[in-house]
Amino acid sequence: MGALIGDFIKPKSSSAWAPPLLLLFIFLAILSFQFSSKSVFPIGLISSGPGHDHDDPRKSCAGFFGHVALLPRRKVVMSITDFGGVGDGKTSNTETFRKAIRYMQGFGDKGGSQLNVPKGKWLTGSFNLTRQNGTIDGQGKMWWDLWWNRTLEHTRGHLVELMNSHNILISNLTFLNSPFWTIHPVYCSNVLIKDMTILAPLNAPNTDGIDPDSSTNVCIEDCYIESGDDLVAVKSGWDQYGITIARPSSNIIVRRVSGTTPTCSGVGIGSEMSGGISNVTIEDLHVWDSAAGVRIKSDKGRGGYIANISISNITMERVKIPIRFSRGSNDHPDEGWDPKALPIVKGIFISNVVSLNSTKAPVLQGIEGASFEGICFKNVTLLGLAPSKTWQCEFVSGFASEVFPMPCPQLQNNGSSSWCSYS
Repeated sequence: MGALIGDFIKPKSSSAWAPPLLLLFIFLAILSFQFSSKSVFPIGLISSGPGHDHDDPRKSCAGFFGHVALLPRRKVVMSITDFGGVGDGKTSNTETFRKAIRYMQGFGDKGGSQLNVPKGKWLTGSFNLTRQNGTIDGQGKMWWDLWWNRTLEHTRGHLVELMNSHNILISNLTFLNSPFWTIHPVYCSNVLIKDMTILAPLNAPNTDGIDPDSSTNVCIEDCYIESGDDLVAVKSGWDQYGITIARPSSNIIVRRVSGTTPTCSGVGIGSEMSGGISNVTIEDLHVWDSAAGVRIKSDKGRGGYIANISISNITMERVKIPIRFSRGSNDHPDEGWDPKALPIVKGIFISNVVSLNSTKAPVLQGIEGASFEGICFKNVTLLGLAPSKTWQCEFVSGFASEVFPMPCPQLQNNGSSSWCSYS
């Protein structure tokens, strides 16, 4: 089943929303073919899509979904106007979309179906949808105002939230003004997010761009993001709840992402990482006018682990703290968190980084009693720093080579550096 989307906007009045007032556009790219257990893509080995030179150095995950174009035309093709939809920007189409989706789902085993949404402004509340194209405006200002005024009674919804879904493709869309995180795949696998433009005012709270959460085999590439929070943040659950569910995030690629966020980071890992995060590759990142370039975030009570993280080919301009490990945000879901649940951080490989006009040197704050080790820096150049600005490190250990200015002592005298040679 498929749908092509025009411009979706939500009602301006909160009365149109049922509790808990969540805006959940759930885009499930449920393809009409099935994957065998062997078809889960080995994320480091994905080649370019059809028609691309396989020797092209511009690596891509597009090949994973490249053969979708070879699928036969869906047996049933209808328009939202067939169900009474009106794209005038005034008429609510919430029930119309829900009715249309329910009807079209009935053809899943009969050759599939496709719901077309013609050009227009389609006012709607939340509904479940499969496959998409166009511009989606979350009109988040109402929610930001409630947050700023401390009058928010419920959590804010994500613009797109995918739960327990597999074989997902989100591409060539523009998402605007999310009330909260913009794209949130949680408990998902085989996710490709490509060629996206994600925009929110730079002061809009918690408007993360893309947050893969407790998900595996996720590829995010060729995206431009401006937001009031992290451009991309990898997560895996919060304190005792993430520890109990124990659904890690693993095999994640983030490449060729660019953008700005004045309060947060280009790519963040954590701080909700209690289910564990491993095997993450971040490469070809361009960040400017931001609080941090790359940030590892954790805290007491998190438990979990962050392991085998490769970060390379990063360019930063006017980024306040280019590389930061942070702790102690005192951010917990409730009083049930365990202060003895300490995270493990091991195997962080950071190479080929250039930062221009940063105001601070890297800050690496581990947690007393926790393991923050195996941290490798190679070919890292920070230009424009005042001579008084030196690295700040605590409760971390590792190795550094070809790093300017000179790193902290915790990264200079750590025995053999052979384990750091391949990064």
